[in-house]
Amino acid sequence: MENFIINNPTCLHFGRGVISGLPPVLDKYGKRVLLVFGKNSIKANGVYDQIINQLHLAQADIFEYSGIKSNPVVSDVDAAAELGRKNNVDVIVAVGGGSVIDSAKIISLAISIKNNAWDLFEYKVKPTSAIPLIAVLTLAATGSEMNAFAVVQNDETKQKPGYFSPFIFPKHSFLDPEYTFSVPANYTAYGIVDLIAHALEGYFGKGETTLTDRFVFSIIKEAITYGPLLMNDLKNYDYREKIMFAATCALNGMTAYGKKTGDWGVHGIGHALSVLYDVPHGASLSIAYPAWMNYFKNRIEDKLVLFGKEVFNEPVPEKTIACLKNFFHQIGAPTSLKEIGLDARHKNEVTENLVFNKTTGDNFQMVQTDFENIFELMLN
Repeated sequence: MENFIINNPTCLHFGRGVISGLPPVLDKYGKRVLLVFGKNSIKANGVYDQIINQLHLAQADIFEYSGIKSNPVVSDVDAAAELGRKNNVDVIVAVGGGSVIDSAKIISLAISIKNNAWDLFEYKVKPTSAIPLIAVLTLAATGSEMNAFAVVQNDETKQKPGYFSPFIFPKHSFLDPEYTFSVPANYTAYGIVDLIAHALEGYFGKGETTLTDRFVFSIIKEAITYGPLLMNDLKNYDYREKIMFAATCALNGMTAYGKKTGDWGVHGIGHALSVLYDVPHGASLSIAYPAWMNYFKNRIEDKLVLFGKEVFNEPVPEKTIACLKNFFHQIGAPTSLKEIGLDARHKNEVTENLVFNKTTGDNFQMVQTDFENIFELMLN
């Protein structure tokens, strides 16, 4: 086991009606609020009205930036940061899923550095502070509500990198499972895939720690047990809260304690599909993970045997991979490129993007030949 430090400063408010705790939290940070959200869903489902009511109770001055995309783009980050600077905001309230919260994290840095946001990803500037961020989660998937990572894509350069800064931990995150009731079946499934993929990235990372691996298995078993039940009853509070809590735990540090690093190569492959073809993040992962496992199965055999025994009661690696793929099918997530309209004609474009972005795993390195072979496995 590697030496490690546990320091997660996010205060998590979890459960029905927790948003009523927003006004006293805002009192700690200021009254000039940049409210960041996606398109019309939070207005259609009533979440927007609830947030606005709480902000009014806090006597906040509200400046809105809406329209964050499901694959968030840096141009929106820059526009929102400029709005925040212009109005001298004290705090950001991000209402949405990972795309909104990730965008808000980079917005919080960009306001402070007064640079284009992409300068952060190119490491042209080093932030020393950030505008405080409060997250209100409406989609259980990325775990962004309790970590210091963000992913934003650049449509011009066709890049979708990740960024880490200790300054972008949300100060507070509000998680009410009822706020996910209106998430449609496909994005509910993609969120379940995403949380499983996050746990697996930790599992296949560098380092060995048995208790952390047990955390991984438990998180994935929670998703496999309650995911199908939720897909058949999308407004069931008990199922929504279980998936929401599992998604948070999958990327709040629990799956990495005692390891040098996660792997994250599969996420790199998924990001290429998203930036090139606007594939939803979770859908890219349900396609890429079984293919990656099949390609590396001889190198990860021991890990697959243990994972299969603990999660599926199946010790044979090939059957374990099939079980995972079948689960993704069961909840309605795609497991092949053909299901999202891609075929062999897209091979060169995908491979070239992966090479251009220097995509690889931190534990299992990949080069062009690996990408070509994994692409073939993703076709079916």
